[in-house]
Amino acid sequence: MPAAISLLNVIPDDKKNFFTKIIVKLLDRVLAINKLDGLYRENNLHGLDKTSFAKSLLEGLNIQLLGLEELQAKIPKTGPLVIASNHPFGGIEGVFLAWAIEQVRPDIKVMANQGLKIFPELEDYFIYTNPLSEKDPRNAPSIRTCLKHVKTGGALLLFPAGRVSYFHKDTRRIADHSWNRLIASIANRTNAHYLPIFVSGLNSSLFYRLGRIYFRFRILMLPRELVNKRNAKITVTAGEAIAIKHYAKGIDTGKQTELFRAQSYLLDPAWQKAWPADPVAQLQPLAIETSGSLILQEVQQLPSEQHLFDHKDLSVYFGYQNQMPNTVNEIARLREMVFREHNEGSGEALDTDHFDATYTHLFVIKTHTGQIIGAYRMGQTDKLLADGNLENLYLQRMFDFSPDFVNRKQPCLEMGRSFLIPEYQRSFQGLFLLWRGIGAFVCQYPQYRTLYGTVSISKLYDVRSAAIIQQAMVTPTDKVAPIAPFEHQLHPELQDFAKQHGLKKHVNALLKGIEADGKDVPILLKHYNKLGAIFHCLGIDKNFNDTPGLLLSVDLPNAPEKLLKLYMGEGWQAYKN
Repeated sequence: MPAAISLLNVIPDDKKNFFTKIIVKLLDRVLAINKLDGLYRENNLHGLDKTSFAKSLLEGLNIQLLGLEELQAKIPKTGPLVIASNHPFGGIEGVFLAWAIEQVRPDIKVMANQGLKIFPELEDYFIYTNPLSEKDPRNAPSIRTCLKHVKTGGALLLFPAGRVSYFHKDTRRIADHSWNRLIASIANRTNAHYLPIFVSGLNSSLFYRLGRIYFRFRILMLPRELVNKRNAKITVTAGEAIAIKHYAKGIDTGKQTELFRAQSYLLDPAWQKAWPADPVAQLQPLAIETSGSLILQEVQQLPSEQHLFDHKDLSVYFGYQNQMPNTVNEIARLREMVFREHNEGSGEALDTDHFDATYTHLFVIKTHTGQIIGAYRMGQTDKLLADGNLENLYLQRMFDFSPDFVNRKQPCLEMGRSFLIPEYQRSFQGLFLLWRGIGAFVCQYPQYRTLYGTVSISKLYDVRSAAIIQQAMVTPTDKVAPIAPFEHQLHPELQDFAKQHGLKKHVNALLKGIEADGKDVPILLKHYNKLGAIFHCLGIDKNFNDTPGLLLSVDLPNAPEKLLKLYMGEGWQAYKN
């Protein structure tokens, strides 16, 4: 009885003769293809449709796949989609990923090595190519077929390395070959979503040893490695589908392909960890709301210069706790309410400390009701450090400031504890009015040329996101250091990409690939970045539910002119000069 699985399946009929059949039979034994054939017969795989074949093959090998439900939940059900994975095993991952994806996307096609023609039952999944020869003219029809499939709304799975992962002498790591830029070209030309996948696992040590002697030994070993996966547990980790618009404008396909590859390795579970348990274990009930009428009474008694401006039905003020204790109490209540939504806050009835008594409170209220919609807490460092005591600064508890840091050399405003109530968090107006207020304040007190403070990185972000933001944004300095530094190592393959290309232009795409709810860079961080902020270091605020805070400073007179005009109005030139 002829073999169902044999190298004869990949030899054209006009090339088959008595001698080739003898040679192929010998090779089938040497390469363990005969064992595949035994598996084929044992599980009655011959003649099955592609879906039944893939399922039965996995059952026959008793492979336990972990993470498939999570993968399937992240696959867009319609629309152009490009999916890419690393290639650790060299074959079986193509089978089980196609089978798993097909359950959500029946239109899935897989760009595959011609060697998989050894499984004729799977032919309907595959668009065959020769990945070892990128310039092979016979690949052109396959590429056109892939492009047409995605353009018409189909889903395409690729293994862009084109070969099985191997040991790299330069990095001393087992990883994929460089990915083919075809993946970025197809994704861009079809405006598809990109879904990165990482498959965990390794082939045998013999496979890598032989591959180091001669690379083609890896190909010859693949059938044996497939059979060796019997009883294996394999974890599949999927990222989030990323719209192409989130990648840096003007990025070339080569760099984008490298980023796609890095995004796959970023998913490796071995390089993921959870945040430590929150020190705030129990939340006290929030304090009772302060009435708007009481707040209006207090603000009406403030000196006129502390009423910065009105805008429509909103008014902006600044004041001090001894002038308006009830207003500061309500600010502290609202801070706690908002911070809890971001897994921050103190857990107490109010978010308050002794710094509320010495810092300046800038806030926005509804003119007629007194409802507070947002606030900033600002430390005037020339006043706070008049006695030379650095303990008068809140951020001294987070950072070790050297004598050369800007807050010890000139008057600054230490910015912190900012918030907007929920109904204003997604509107331009709330943040705009807070910054108009800051602009009006510094125009009154132009000795303050530098703002510095922290942007909180909520622990609702993945730990990897915080590490990406740190690596992308921070400019190393010896002028300040975190007392409790944030520490998390990103995957070495992403680190290699960062060393070569930097991450600053790619933070958006990287975060979109791992944040389940589509979170982007924090709005306030984006805003400071537009102002030309320098980001110094990322520390853990032990007094704020162990929340990471990114320390920054802004040389305000040198901020973009259009923003100075926006926030300072007619006073911008006098302030700048």
